[in-house]
Amino acid sequence: MNPLLSRLQPYPFERLKQLFSTVTPNPAYAPISLGIGEPRHATPELVLAALSKATAQLAAYPATAGLPALRESCVKWMQRRYGLKLDAATQVLPVNGSREALFSFVQTVIDPTREAVVVCPNPFYQIYEGAALLAGATPFYAPSDPALNFNVNWDSVPDEVWAKTQLLFVCSPGNPTGAVMPMSDWEKLFALSDQYGFVIASDECYSEIYFREEAPLGGLEAAAKLGRTDFKNLVAFTSLSKRSNVPGMRSGFVAGDAHILKQFLLYRTYHGSAMSGMVQAASVAAWDDEAHVVANREQYRQKFAAVTPLLAQVMDVRLPDAGFYLWAAVPKHKAANSGVGDDVAFARDLLAQYNVTVLPGSYLAREGRGLGGANQANPGAGRIRMALVAETAECLEAAQRIVAFIQNNHS
Repeated sequence: MNPLLSRLQPYPFERLKQLFSTVTPNPAYAPISLGIGEPRHATPELVLAALSKATAQLAAYPATAGLPALRESCVKWMQRRYGLKLDAATQVLPVNGSREALFSFVQTVIDPTREAVVVCPNPFYQIYEGAALLAGATPFYAPSDPALNFNVNWDSVPDEVWAKTQLLFVCSPGNPTGAVMPMSDWEKLFALSDQYGFVIASDECYSEIYFREEAPLGGLEAAAKLGRTDFKNLVAFTSLSKRSNVPGMRSGFVAGDAHILKQFLLYRTYHGSAMSGMVQAASVAAWDDEAHVVANREQYRQKFAAVTPLLAQVMDVRLPDAGFYLWAAVPKHKAANSGVGDDVAFARDLLAQYNVTVLPGSYLAREGRGLGGANQANPGAGRIRMALVAETAECLEAAQRIVAFIQNNHS
């Protein structure tokens, strides 16, 4: 077996399953899960109709490069959303959701014949770490900073780490923090990429769920505004899962540096990751329509406006820039003399007493900073991630139970 498999850490939800294995939830309450970031709003009818009309596509093998109609649809969406002019033939590529693409992209980019570092935010989406390890690279964990709205302080990454970096992951809007990276950070990272030659993978799957009037800045958008219209060493990843409530379709696309995408397509041809023709047809319908996206975003805005103030009465939590998570600090238990709250104990006891599932923040992050850095505490410790993906009434019920739980145990 591949010995690198032994370096993989259990996925957060496997750890959660183990944590809850000895817990008996209070049967007086119906179960509510805020643990998994799986969209649960209704799938748009236009997507379902497009799927049903495209069954004939099942009779043929799909091309890895995707249908021209889908690539054109992706390009038109990038024009509408970010004001970008991309070449449908060379600068976009359909993928089976951002998760699959993020993993395979690392395998394409990393040169295992020399020492390789992959820099990623901390906390992070665990695919970044696993993909890096299986590519033979060393992850470097750059912690998010609450003083910077939970963005990463990129100045904290030592020069000797940048010198060995082959790939940098950026997640904006962030998971789990919801932070949107500002233009000043993009400018800094582009300069570092030019200096050291690393590739930037910009994970933007939460870009269409936001709470301010101004839409989140995208990586390619930032590059274009800075005159980097060739998108050198930059590839953006986006998905329909959150935007259009179709996680089961596994549909997204990547866009950016044409040279890198040419190599990525070559890898994917062997990898066997062509998107089903039916899914491609439904994806065209989804990318071409914006009305359902506006309605979906409004649902989240109303939900967060109702839930966030309620929770803010008893814990340190605020409306994020974007995404559908609340990243909340856990208050210390009544029995604790000092220190921050225990996120793992909080999640366990909340399930036992009120039958609500949340994800401990420490499960989404790592202690230390990896190669070249001094040891640091786990930046997710003392926090929980709550995915407000259910209907508003269910999320409000969960919030009310959390308030009662905190008042009874932590006040």
